[in-house]
Amino acid sequence: MDAEAQESFREFVAGRSSALLKTAVLLTGGDRHAAEDLLQNALVKAAGRWQRIDEPEAYVRQILYRQQISRWRLKWRRREVTVARPPEGGHAPDASGAAELRMLVRTALSRLTARQRTVLVLRYFEDLPEAEVARILGCSVGTVRSTTHRSLARLRDLAPELSAVGPRPQQPSRDLSPVEVRP
Repeated sequence: MDAEAQESFREFVAGRSSALLKTAVLLTGGDRHAAEDLLQNALVKAAGRWQRIDEPEAYVRQILYRQQISRWRLKWRRREVTVARPPEGGHAPDASGAAELRMLVRTALSRLTARQRTVLVLRYFEDLPEAEVARILGCSVGTVRSTTHRSLARLRDLAPELSAVGPRPQQPSRDLSPVEVRP
């Protein structure tokens, strides 16, 4: 990589790494260390092809998604158990509503399967259409729809407090128009 490409890569990492890390944190279920590893591996892969990449952010995000898919397809599972608070007591919870909501969502997301979490992150955090999510995950649109439906139902079961925050999502209609029906 020449000096100009190195500088371009450094600027990209400095400017976009925090947004990419947020996506990685959501994909890993709130495990910041795993998210940092995921992002670092994606950036290393992107650095090797930097001069041939047309859209760097899209390319790095695609690597993030694919690496996370590869992780949850592995036959072995982690033996660690993620807990809300460290055994030594941790810090006092933040009193602001937004922080509590983030913690609630993060905890609920971490209790979903990796596939469910990935579908929800791609659909609602990344705001990708079902067809794009299906393409990224290598499955059908119907699988994305059913996984989304089951994931949201599971999320409601895990964190019923989220229903009080905003309107409950409506059942998806059979027509594919992006119009949302509000009561």
